[in-house]
Formats: sequence, structure tokens, C-alpha cells
Amino acid sequence: MAEPVVSVQGLVKRYGETTAVDGVSFEAQKGEIFSLLGPNGAGKTSTVEIIECVRRPTAGSARVLGYSVSEPDGEIEIKRRIGMLPQEFNALGRLTVEETLEFFAGMYDAPADLMGLLDLLEIREKAKVRFADLSAGQKRRVGIAAALVNDPELLVLDEPTTVLDPEMRRVTWKVIQGLHARGKSIVFTTRYADEAEQLADRIAILVKGKTVALDTPSQLVQSYGAGRTMVFTNGGEGVFGTLRRFFDTVSMEGSSVVVPFGDMRDIQVALTALIERGLHADMALRSAGLEEVYLKLAGSGMSESGETE
Repeated sequence: MAEPVVSVQGLVKRYGETTAVDGVSFEAQKGEIFSLLGPNGAGKTSTVEIIECVRRPTAGSARVLGYSVSEPDGEIEIKRRIGMLPQEFNALGRLTVEETLEFFAGMYDAPADLMGLLDLLEIREKAKVRFADLSAGQKRRVGIAAALVNDPELLVLDEPTTVLDPEMRRVTWKVIQGLHARGKSIVFTTRYADEAEQLADRIAILVKGKTVALDTPSQLVQSYGAGRTMVFTNGGEGVFGTLRRFFDTVSMEGSSVVVPFGDMRDIQVALTALIERGLHADMALRSAGLEEVYLKLAGSGMSESGETE
């Protein structure tokens, strides 16, 4: 097998007494999309910043395109051969999109065709528009274009859609998939399970600085999923309290109540219990997906913003 484009072994990063990355290990292969999935504070950004040679590891090792991030010569080669999109990409607001790309291209000896990048990211019509006047989604696409000016072998994207609305998230997914189709190896971080499931060939789930699971999306669901569940929409505490008397495992997702489904008798037991107590809720069967696995491994107390409570 060819050498992985990224190899991380026992990676540790501490900031004072805080351990942000605590023994993370994974490998990303050439030509694949690899995702680091986890809530805020999981250590995702610290991990990719070490891969990008922005930060140095406290312990452990990381190799990118065969070079060690801890060696000066390796750092030079890595920075020359990868493209990076930070979580908060910014540029000089008075520069136009075209001038922004020219600025980044000036850092490399043989930059890519800048107008071609604008075509690829579908923002050529914004070439003469100042960066400050772009929408959030357009700014992210300019950021991805800037990460591609050196025609990198590996693209590292930190939370590429975190500030975008649902429509622009899907546009960005299409861009990432298009880059992958062109042969780019991609490592990206995200707090969104649906994004990782949609894009990634393999996923490492990080929680509190540790790798808690690593596999393909389908294998993660098979290994950690709970099969089918009964979901009682807008059930509330009354439905939750009632069903806890009849089932070993009952959980809340917002105002909905979720119960593992074994066979049709479970539906009969649940509905009979609710009817006898005068409780009403819409019930549907749901197959397990990566979202359920993510909540299970990262903690059901995770907020909508991706924080763990």
C-alpha cells in the first residue's frame, strides 16, 4: 500500500495545563476524503493545525506527504505542497477577489490558473468585487480557491461550512466533491454528522481530544448504531416518563422521545401505554444513521452549536 498522505500517531497537544489533543492516531490515504468529526473542544482544529505546521505537537508524531511536521525541512515541504482553509478565513476587505488570489499566488513559484480556480468555484463573476462585499458563502469559496493556488497534493479544510446556511452548505459540499473527483486528497474537520456522512470516505470521531471511533460511515453505523428506533414526536416529559416504565432504554432528542425498536410488539406496548394515560404523540420508525452514532459517542448532552454540556 502506498504511504498515507497523513499519518498521525499518539498525537498530543497541550496549552498550559489544558490538553487539547490526547493521543490521537489516524491515517488518511491518497485520493480519499477523510473527516475529523467532533463537537467544539474535541481537538479537531489543534490536530489539523499541527498537520499544517501552524502548531508544534507536544508529543507523538505526524507525517504529511511523507515528511515529519517536527523537522524544519519537512515543514518547508509540507507548506509548499498542501492547501489550507482555516476555520476563519479572512482577507483584506478592500482587495477584490482577483487581487486576493493574486496575493496568495505570489507566495508560490508556479501558481495555478487563477481564473480557472474562479471558474471551478463558480465565482468568476465576482472577480472584480471587493472581498468585504461578498456573502459568507462566497467568502468561503474564495478561501477554498486561495487554498488551491499552489495546486496542492493535499487539501486541509477546517470547518468549511460552519458559518453557512443550509443551501450554501450543500453548494460547498458539491465543490468539495468536485475537487475529490479531480483527484485531490482532502482532510476536513466538521461538527456536523450529516456533512461527514455525505462527504467522507472514512471518519475519525474525536471527543475531548481522543479518537473514540474510526471507520467508514456505514461501518460506524453498523458497529455503534442501535438499529431501528421508535420516535415519538413532541412527546415531552409525560411520554418519556411513561415509556421508561416499559422499556430499558429511552432517551430525549429535544421534545421527541426515542425508544429502541425490536419487533411489532414494542409498538403495541408503547401505544397502549400512552392511550391508557391519555397521552398523544406522533410515532415513526427511524433507521439508525451516523447522527445517532455521533450523539451516542459524543454525548447526548451536546448542544445545537456543537458544544458538549
